[in-house]
Amino acid sequence: MAGELLTIKLYYDYKSPFAYLAMAPAYALMESHRVRLHYIPHELNIRGAFGGDLDERPEREWRKIRYLYLDARRYANARGVIIRGPEKIFDSKLALMSGLWADRHGLFRPYSDRVFERFFKRELDIENAAALAAVIKETGLDADGFNRYALHDGPRELADAFAAGDRDGVFGVPTFIVDGEPFWGNDRVEWVVKKLDAMGLRR
Repeated sequence: MAGELLTIKLYYDYKSPFAYLAMAPAYALMESHRVRLHYIPHELNIRGAFGGDLDERPEREWRKIRYLYLDARRYANARGVIIRGPEKIFDSKLALMSGLWADRHGLFRPYSDRVFERFFKRELDIENAAALAAVIKETGLDADGFNRYALHDGPRELADAFAAGDRDGVFGVPTFIVDGEPFWGNDRVEWVVKKLDAMGLRR
């Protein structure tokens, strides 16, 4: 029906610069088309994708990483966004649980905007529970409630999210799933727009 909204799945990880770059164009889809976004965490396997820990990577993998961050900064500079490469490989599971918690309370966007921006300015340690709690409070969420969630329902819901990604064939972030079709990368949003237009969903 004309008034119904199509749900687009958006798989993300806070430690992915390309997921960060995809968020604003993704939000814009809800203004331009009759869609809603379903945010699903999917941890980026950096060790598996880029040759192990930092001191184990062969030069070929370092070339790839340097180029990817060069591309990320090109996109970022065009939009006035700061992206600094993280100085270690972060475990983002706790942060991704905090994203689920924020989404559960209707504040995914203001919370995640803060997390992405500060992480890529090297101002936020996404492994640090106290640091995340400060952002949670700043966003108007209950930090104590999140701590309880992270000990109980959070790990199960995160595992369910990862399993959903496996079922959808997700191998990297950001990935959009539109009517069953995957689009991987921040630079694929224009193809998402073309698909939505072809489906007659332009507002």
